Amino acid sequence: MKRRESLKLMAVASLAAAFPGCTLEEVEKAASRVSNGSGTPEFENRTPSILTEHEFGTVHKLVDYIIPADDRSGSATDAEVPTFIDFVLEEVQDLQTPMKEGLSWLDERCGELYSGDFLSISAESQVLMLDAIAYPEDYLPENEAGVEFFNTLRDLTASGFWSSKMGVEDLGYSGNTPRAVWDGCSHDAMEHLGLTYD
Repeated sequence: MKRRESLKLMAVASLAAAFPGCTLEEVEKAASRVSNGSGTPEFENRTPSILTEHEFGTVHKLVDYIIPADDRSGSATDAEVPTFIDFVLEEVQDLQTPMKEGLSWLDERCGELYSGDFLSISAESQVLMLDAIAYPEDYLPENEAGVEFFNTLRDLTASGFWSSKMGVEDLGYSGNTPRAVWDGCSHDAMEHLGLTYD
């Protein structure tokens, strides 16, 4: 299994632990579909199968608020996180209803507060809406459903981004890289671990 495929499997496995209803069988099924046989993760070139066009557009906007582009790497959308999310929803059916209900709740709440769905309101209003649901320790009771939805979306976004090629590069991961010389762990690393060389 290629390193990137392994990372994808770890991301899906982390979702299995995080979300009730995601079974080992679903994880194994997802793992078998991560690669289409050519070494290219299937979701990279796929069209959404679970999310509607409007929902998919909303997810595009939301994930880029969660992980925007910066001088270090591209955004979540650049890393194809929306298609990763649709892929996970296809494999983990118990996530489909909460995600769709959360997206619907978001549009309805935006309609109540800003007279439009999330995609149609101003960027300023979008940020205000997300500020109201992005902090699980501080929210109004009427926004509880939105907080739960956004927590799930944030987990999915992080899993998708940091298991992508772009995310791995952003982390500076350099595993499986051949080295001509190995001088052992640095003094600082050994000290941090509370270890010493004998």
